[in-house]
Amino acid sequence: MGLLEQPRRGTLLVVGLIALGLVLAAFATWYRLREGGSAGPHADRAVPGGEGRVVVEVLNTTRGLGLARAATHRLRDGGLDVVAFGSDTGKVLDSTQVLVRRGSPEAGARVVKVLGVGTARAVPDPRRLVDVTVRLGRDFLARAGAGDP
Repeated sequence: MGLLEQPRRGTLLVVGLIALGLVLAAFATWYRLREGGSAGPHADRAVPGGEGRVVVEVLNTTRGLGLARAATHRLRDGGLDVVAFGSDTGKVLDSTQVLVRRGSPEAGARVVKVLGVGTARAVPDPRRLVDVTVRLGRDFLARAGAGDP
């Protein structure tokens, strides 16, 4: 009986280690994709800290559903790094604001060019971890309603 238990215990140990390895590999893959790692759909885009990288957040001030997401897709297609998007529950804006938080004013001009609307201005905020904040207004909503973004 002692001879039969030893190989069985070893087999269970090997199977357990293989299962643990598969679980760890799956977690590592999920984490890398969640963090926008090289296996993501935008692997050819600028890497963190790379030259020309512009980090952007997009906020929708209108009641148009999905507007921040549409702007995010447009900006990402334009090579910009959108790290957050959502709603701004403050005042509804008529015109889109592009607020340069840090870095050069060219970052704001680049965002305006890609969006096709808005005006850029410097509003430094060292507490924010983005280069540019976009506050979408009704002008972008009108473009989205026309199917433009």
